[in-house]
Amino acid sequence: MKPQILALITAIAWGVGGFFEKRGLNAGNLTPQVGITIRTAIAFLILGTVSFPQWKSIPAAGTKPLLMMVIGGGVVAGAVGMLSFYAALKGADRLTQVMPIAFTSPLFSAITALIFRTERMTWQTALGMVLTIAGIAVLTTAPSH
Repeated sequence: MKPQILALITAIAWGVGGFFEKRGLNAGNLTPQVGITIRTAIAFLILGTVSFPQWKSIPAAGTKPLLMMVIGGGVVAGAVGMLSFYAALKGADRLTQVMPIAFTSPLFSAITALIFRTERMTWQTALGMVLTIAGIAVLTTAPSH
């Protein structure tokens, strides 16, 4: 399947999932920490089962790649990012106050790639960054109905 289609499926899953996560947090009066624990436990069961045949590749990956996964995925994105996201979902009046800002991650990915010089600035990248910021401003300042 094309990467763009998979990315679209990701966006749909995260957008729809965020809707139900916010509703569940508020309807159940759950703390963000409990919500993210439920989410992570279910994801761990599913992903652990699906990835089991590839577990043998972990020792061969090496220390540095595994450390990058642990810090980037486990600590930064997994713990800090998800705890912040759930606290934002729980605390915001409207989903549209949180989701557009939370999903500016491509902007920060581009900035990080530019800082670490794994990608170069092009006019398309610059325009995309400006449009992302403009879109977020429009979406998050819209009056509630």
